[in-house]
Amino acid sequence: MKIMESIGKEDLAVVHIGKMSGGKVVEFVESIQPPIPREKKWVLIVSTSSGCPVKCLMCDAGGNYQGKLSKEEIFEQIDFMVERRFPQRIVPIPKFKIQFARMGEPSFNVSVLNALNELPMRYDAPGLLPCISSVAPSGTDDFFERLLKIKKEKYSDGHFQLQFSIHTTDEKWRRKLIPIKKWSFDKIAEYGNRFFNEGDRKITLNFALGKDIPLEPKILFDHFSPDRFFIKITPINPTYRAIGNGLESYIDPHFQGDYDVVNELKGLGYDVLISIGELEENQIGSNCGQYGTAYLRAKNSIEDNHGSYDYWDQKHI
Repeated sequence: MKIMESIGKEDLAVVHIGKMSGGKVVEFVESIQPPIPREKKWVLIVSTSSGCPVKCLMCDAGGNYQGKLSKEEIFEQIDFMVERRFPQRIVPIPKFKIQFARMGEPSFNVSVLNALNELPMRYDAPGLLPCISSVAPSGTDDFFERLLKIKKEKYSDGHFQLQFSIHTTDEKWRRKLIPIKKWSFDKIAEYGNRFFNEGDRKITLNFALGKDIPLEPKILFDHFSPDRFFIKITPINPTYRAIGNGLESYIDPHFQGDYDVVNELKGLGYDVLISIGELEENQIGSNCGQYGTAYLRAKNSIEDNHGSYDYWDQKHI
């Protein structure tokens, strides 16, 4: 793999853009969560395909789909980030999180399962915490059955994190935001109930929540038990697609007060996290849904027209 560009700040987040030997362009991210130092928590976010065929309305990774990545291509991303800091692949970090969530829907790619099988043997990392984030596409039952088996065999007792991104409780809006056929809430709940064992992390239901897009706590409660499911609400980040599709965020990163919907969810017994990344990550392009090559295209276009691009003026690593 050839690194085309690395964009960001070492003390926050770095987006790496690489070209595989076969020509596929991928991007992957390493980040920390200030004020927590890297010595305590380090997050790697890797791609499972080049581009993404799903094309969610708020995600810049959609489009320009060049195919699935092999197990070896997935590991090239992880190895690059690990070995530049830990050449012996010994990662002495209490929380070493690897998210299969940058570009691509992981359940479309069986190579993700092969990588998960090998991860514990490839790195000496007692804090290893893999994370799968999926929109729960139809036709992926075999993938999730194999994932369940791998989790039980290799990542029990809280060493795995599963997330379903559903974004709304309104089915019309869900079809619009995630324009592929998907599992129903009943099917996600049935699988989640089998996936969860005592001692596991709760299964996350993720909402990149848009303004005026419904999140009805009672609908969630009718399907998902607060004993097994956790609610995460994030802003809709200022991606090119979100702006182009007129999506505004329900969550205001500057607002410090309470949200009614959060209070309602907590009243039903849910654990709720409002997850807001560092705002500077929007400029770096490392926040969820952002796409480094889109940044490069925009930056180059602005440079070609001799305009100002202070918003994108990041340190290149």
